[in-house]
Amino acid sequence: MLNTNQQPKETQHQQIQRLVLENGITLIVVENPTADIIAGRIFLKNAGSRWEKPELAGLSHLLALTLTKGTEKLVSAEIAEKVESMGASLGADAAADHFALSMKTVAADFPAMFKLVGEIMRTPTFPPSEIELEKHQTIQNIRSQRESPFNVAFEGLRCAMYPNHPYGVSILGKEATVSQITRADLQQYHQTYFRPDNLVISLSGRLSLENGIKIVEEVLGDWSAPTTAYPKLQIPELEVKPCQRAKPQETQQSIVMLGYLGDQIQSKDYAALKLLSTYLGNGLSSRLFVQLREKRGLAYDVSAFYPSRLDRSQFVVYMGTAPENTAVAVEGLGTEVERLSQVNLTEAELQGAKNKLLGQYALGKQTNGEIAQIFGWYESLGLGIEFVRQFQEDIAEVTTEMARTVAQRYLTEPYISLVGPEKSIM
Repeated sequence: MLNTNQQPKETQHQQIQRLVLENGITLIVVENPTADIIAGRIFLKNAGSRWEKPELAGLSHLLALTLTKGTEKLVSAEIAEKVESMGASLGADAAADHFALSMKTVAADFPAMFKLVGEIMRTPTFPPSEIELEKHQTIQNIRSQRESPFNVAFEGLRCAMYPNHPYGVSILGKEATVSQITRADLQQYHQTYFRPDNLVISLSGRLSLENGIKIVEEVLGDWSAPTTAYPKLQIPELEVKPCQRAKPQETQQSIVMLGYLGDQIQSKDYAALKLLSTYLGNGLSSRLFVQLREKRGLAYDVSAFYPSRLDRSQFVVYMGTAPENTAVAVEGLGTEVERLSQVNLTEAELQGAKNKLLGQYALGKQTNGEIAQIFGWYESLGLGIEFVRQFQEDIAEVTTEMARTVAQRYLTEPYISLVGPEKSIM
C-alpha cells in the first residue's frame, strides 16, 4: 500500500513515476512499452564500501559475489537454472557509494523473476564453500592488479588523496582484510543494510505503475522495516595535502597521474567540474589528446575522469608515455590543468564540451537497463529522479567565467603518482 503521506510523483516525462510504499520501499516505474522487456535495478541507499569497517574492506564486494549463491530454499545451481530457463539475467555489484542488484527479463516472466530476487534479498544463506571460492578469486584479482601499471599508479594516487577514508581502498579490499572476512560478517552486513526502508526499486519496461506496485507488494509487502537506526558513519574530513608518490616498475612505458580533490555530486560546482573533465580528456577531440598526443607526440594514452561521489571526488588526468618523457609528461599535464585557472575557455570550447557531455548523457539512457540504472542510482544518492533534468539544466547554465572560477577553487594543487622504470620516475 502507499504511504498515506506520499503520492506518486511524475517528472516532465509522464511515464516516470516515483512513490514510497508503506514499509518504506521507494519504487520508481518507467513505463516503456516499445519492447517486451522489463529491466530492474534495486539499490541500497546506505551500503557499499563507504559503510565498511576498515578491517573488513572488501566486504561489500564479497557480499555481491555470494548473495546469489543460495537461499533458504534454493542452492546456487537451482538459482542459475531458474534464471536461465527464463532467458533472464541476474547480478549484483558493489561500489563505494552503493550496492545494487540488477535483473532483466521478458515482461511475462517478470513476476516470477522478481519473486526469485525477493527471496535472494531476504533469505540468502552465504554457503561457506562459495565464500571461500570467491575470497580466493578476489585475492587473485587483487594480486593481478599489481601487474598493471595503470592500476598501481591509481592505487598510489587513491591512497594519497584519501588517507583513512573508504575511498582510499579498492572495492575489492586488501588481501589482509578479504582473507579474514567470515560468513558471520556477511550475515551481519546483510542483516544491517537489507531492509525495506533502505531499498530503491527502479523498474523500466513494459510495466504499468499499477502492476509494478502489485508485483512488488506481493513479494515484499510483508517485509517490515526494523526500528533500529543505521550504524553511524565515522568518515574523516578530507584535506588537501598534495604529495608525490613513485613506484618503480620495469615497464615499457611510464604512467603519470595527477589528481585534484574536487567536490561531491550534491555540490553546486559538480556540473562545471564534469564539463572541465569532459573538455580535458573525453575523446579524440579533447584538449589533452590534441595538445599532448597529436601535437607533441608525448602520449600513448591520455585522458581525464571525474567520478560522481557522495563525498569529495577526485579529478584525475593521466598519461601513458615513453619512460624518457616522464618529466615532460608531468609538466604537460600540469600546465594544461593550470591553464583552466588562468584563462577562460572560448565560447566554442565550452559549447563543444557541453554538446559532447549532454550527447553522451542522452545516449546513456536508451535501454531499459540504462533507464532503470540512472533513475535508481540518483534516487539512492538522495538526489531524486528530478536530477536527470536538473543536471542537464546545470550544465547548460555553466559559463566560461564559472568554469574558470571552479578551476581556481579545485584544480591548483595536484597529487602526483608515477609508475615506471626507476631511473625515469625517481
